Amino acid sequence: MGFVVAPAFEAGSVAAAEWPLCHVRLQDDARFPWLILIPRVEGAVELEDLSVEQRAALMEETVRAGALVRRLGTVEKLNVGAIGNVTAQLHLHVVGRRRDDGLWPDPVWGRGPAVSYAAEARARLLDVIRGG
Repeated sequence: MGFVVAPAFEAGSVAAAEWPLCHVRLQDDARFPWLILIPRVEGAVELEDLSVEQRAALMEETVRAGALVRRLGTVEKLNVGAIGNVTAQLHLHVVGRRRDDGLWPDPVWGRGPAVSYAAEARARLLDVIRGG
């Protein structure tokens, strides 16, 4: 069967890039600069489902995503989470936060309706991600 992105990701995010390990998605919520990293490992649900080498690659790609998130918007603090309660497929959220973001200091997951990017803004962010 091979690697397939869980359908739940299609509803709230946009495919942005393919990195050595991860499929990268931009969360379609203009309230926060936010990337999702999905390791292209069939059946991966937990970090333990990755090899030692894949876990190291995921950490490096998480740092890379954090640097990109800082380029996508104003960021005071990076939040990184691998919760997976709603979508079991292993994925990491890399979210840029700032003290005036409206939800600070609370978590962003499931809080308020997402605000979709305007098409032009989304295209600009995707260009940054694909170039970085």
